[in-house]
Amino acid sequence: MKNYLNFENEIKNLEVELDKLKDPYNQEGLSEVNTEKISELQIEIDKKLREVYSNLDSWQKTQVARHENRPKSKFFIENLFEEFIPLAGDRFYGEDKSVLTGFAKFNQTSVLVIGQEKGDDLDTRIERNFGMMRPEGYRKTIRLMKLSDKFNIPIILFIDTPGAYPGVGAEERGQAEAIAKSIECCMELKVPTISIIIGEGGSGGAIALASSNKVLMLENAIYSVISPEGCATILWRDPTKTLEAAEAMKLSSNDLLKLGVIDEIIFEPIGGAHRDKDLCLNNVKKSIQKNLNEMKKMNREEIFFQRKNKFLSIGRSKGFSTNLETDKNLVMKQSFLEKILLEIKKTKLKAIIGITIIILGIIYFFL
Repeated sequence: MKNYLNFENEIKNLEVELDKLKDPYNQEGLSEVNTEKISELQIEIDKKLREVYSNLDSWQKTQVARHENRPKSKFFIENLFEEFIPLAGDRFYGEDKSVLTGFAKFNQTSVLVIGQEKGDDLDTRIERNFGMMRPEGYRKTIRLMKLSDKFNIPIILFIDTPGAYPGVGAEERGQAEAIAKSIECCMELKVPTISIIIGEGGSGGAIALASSNKVLMLENAIYSVISPEGCATILWRDPTKTLEAAEAMKLSSNDLLKLGVIDEIIFEPIGGAHRDKDLCLNNVKKSIQKNLNEMKKMNREEIFFQRKNKFLSIGRSKGFSTNLETDKNLVMKQSFLEKILLEIKKTKLKAIIGITIIILGIIYFFL
């Protein structure tokens, strides 16, 4: 059974009519399929989908991002990667099933895969805690990201969470500290990292894993510091002002690309990713491969500085204030000495210089 959003009523009526035409024997007096009428209806449905989905407001995009049939991390992991080896536990407290982690192969390249998983039905959603990670989940990902960095393995992360779990137990076990450590770990890595926001990218629960070299976003996904309902409640004390909140927060992919918060939009099928999961999967695969190929040309130091400068530059030229002057002293740049050392590493002269210094030292000692 298909699930429709409240702005899809016209599409629902057309598709119900189409289903009846495809199965005429459930109606009295019909004995054959009217193919001409079916074709006309399909064209009309496609037209209506384009019309509706090309004019979605921010709140409607939030509803699409939360659609229960939308492809989840588990779907992408199972269909994009080979030889996936799941790994569990943070080595401190326990296992957090709201995040899937493990090493796998992507087009014959070894990668670490991390995916926040909401679940597909009520039982799995409860088991996965609706994608809301606890401290042990973040500590698990930190452990594996450090392991990946040690062996120079790229990291691919799928973001889909309403936020970190706000329960008392999570706070007692250091939720804020775990999120902060996760952000710190992401920023210190010297391997390529790609984060893909596939549904909801909510609050610190998302940024803890989205501090990457490349932040990609599905067309109808959202990425924000708080949910529209939470923002409306805080600012207006009225949870019904979700549209105003969603518009003000600039949480859609188009707005975030303009602001420089994300690097690329991955386009979805007409009507949302849930209408053609295979096409969405193919678009994600192409984007991952393209970005991995770009970063293969960079060494570890370049990857590190690219990520640092990327985040330090956000909001300095295309933020909400048009008269903001960029303080050049705040932009993270390489010092003259760092540039020289980087060039030495590139040209493999480090060993030569070291040997030269040793020889000069020996000569000086005997003279």
